[in-house]
Amino acid sequence: MNATIHQLQEDIRRLKAELAEREAALPMHSVRPHQIMAIEALEDEISRKEEALNALETESRNASTEGDDS
Repeated sequence: MNATIHQLQEDIRRLKAELAEREAALPMHSVRPHQIMAIEALEDEISRKEEALNALETESRNASTEGDDS
């Protein structure tokens, strides 16, 4: 499970870096729809991965708490 958590953290870091690059590359004027769509897709993917990461971290904490009760 730690490998999965680590992979999700790395994916999120990479996606956020790509998002920052795309946002920095936006022109001041005449932003094209495909540029906004690409940014929104990255934001959606980041959100999905963060939700998955939070769920795994919660599951991991709960599992270790249950193990302590034994």
